Amino acid sequence: MRNKFIGTGTALVTPFLSNFKIDFKSLKSIIENVINNGVDYIVLLGTTGESVSLNKSEKTELIDFVKNQINLRVPLVIGVGGNNTKKVIDEINSIDLSKIDGILSVSPYYNKPSQEGIYQHYKAISESTSLPIIIYNVPSRTGSNINSSTTLKLSRNFKNIVGIKEASGNIEQIMEILKDKPEDFLVISGDDSLTLSITQLGGSGAISVIAQAYPKEFSSMVKFSLENNYKSSIKLHNKLYNFYKPLFDEGNPSGIKALLSLLNFSKNILRLPLVQVSEKTYNKLRNLINSINQS
Repeated sequence: MRNKFIGTGTALVTPFLSNFKIDFKSLKSIIENVINNGVDYIVLLGTTGESVSLNKSEKTELIDFVKNQINLRVPLVIGVGGNNTKKVIDEINSIDLSKIDGILSVSPYYNKPSQEGIYQHYKAISESTSLPIIIYNVPSRTGSNINSSTTLKLSRNFKNIVGIKEASGNIEQIMEILKDKPEDFLVISGDDSLTLSITQLGGSGAISVIAQAYPKEFSSMVKFSLENNYKSSIKLHNKLYNFYKPLFDEGNPSGIKALLSLLNFSKNILRLPLVQVSEKTYNKLRNLINSINQS
């Protein structure tokens, strides 16, 4: 079950129409683009998908639509996380989990649990489902870090905790996990800009934001790196590298929604409290598209 999540996963946006309803036509185009250009699996209802601004019925509608659109061509992971353990478990139990291959669950945010609290949170989630679980460590959003020792303890004690999406940006911490983890435990990059480094150190790929704008380039970079074809992977890393700072400078998914609108995949519309990137960043992304098209 772990091999499904090796390579490139892409964290889907939720496109909106001008009236802020979900734009399923644009979502279909994005899904087809990433599948046809080599992405290995799709992640729905994560941070990039503005999941916190979607209601329960919208989430159900999205899950059903994406399942049907993918039609088992690639694995599907859904984001189910939060800072109330019972509520997370109740949400998992309320979802039709058919045709869903795994759960990405962000570490509890705002209430800042201890490492023991984080461990017990994931223990309870693990025991509530047979689906594979990918831990998500993103301290810049949650306000707390999952220490390497906690990750390693979870990796050894629960068979269905199959990996971690590491977005701490702490290479030393990631190297500690890579050094001491069980052989089949997956360390997945949660930072596009660090993906090359993490895969070369022994990571298993990425859950990427830019991969839905440039799926062929990013997924090929990951594939080359996993095959130890460093020359080809570095070339593609350098091709995409200038996107990373402006893509995240004004928050995610504000940057990727601007980029997708420039590439004519979807409208540049977000739900409050998120807003569009500034004109300066928008123009910077436009110029980068022109430069990559000429290279």
